[in-house]
Amino acid sequence: MSTEVKASPRERLLEAAATLTYRDGVSIGVDALCKAAGVSKRSMYQLFDSKDELLAASLEERASAFVASLLPPADDDRSPRERILHVFEQVEAQAEAPEFRGCRYLAVQIELKDQNHPASRVAHRIKANLTAFFRDQAERGGAGDPDLLARQLSLVFDGASARAGIGADNLTGLIAPTLVPLLDAAGVH
Repeated sequence: MSTEVKASPRERLLEAAATLTYRDGVSIGVDALCKAAGVSKRSMYQLFDSKDELLAASLEERASAFVASLLPPADDDRSPRERILHVFEQVEAQAEAPEFRGCRYLAVQIELKDQNHPASRVAHRIKANLTAFFRDQAERGGAGDPDLLARQLSLVFDGASARAGIGADNLTGLIAPTLVPLLDAAGVH
């Protein structure tokens, strides 16, 4: 007797949306999403008002894993500088995986263009939270202008993630020489 619990139609749709949109983009069709999830379109529309709502829910569901894969634990004893570098070390490590396509939240914002799209709003909030993390660490680390440094770090994060995601660059050996001078110039310790 199997003790494996089968995922609900909702869970299967969220997983299909996360997998397919990350691999193929947000223009993936409802038919493909439903087929991958093994769920009828009727069932999908009973669970979600629209494909847009499904995409937003899928991004929301992945947010805590995204944060956990990047940010150091809140209770670790590393310096703010080390905590910032940790985020970029995680991106560098993730970028080595053949299935890496960059930051899913940045990709959604770029693809959708419409900042009022439900999925774009979720993505914007998640990305704003990362910038807030950078700002908090910059301030704790003594940066002269924590807001500017946070924006710069977000720019480097998005650029590194995007370039690695499209195979335009390998991040190995690129992160530290890029960030250390930036952190030094900002006075972060």
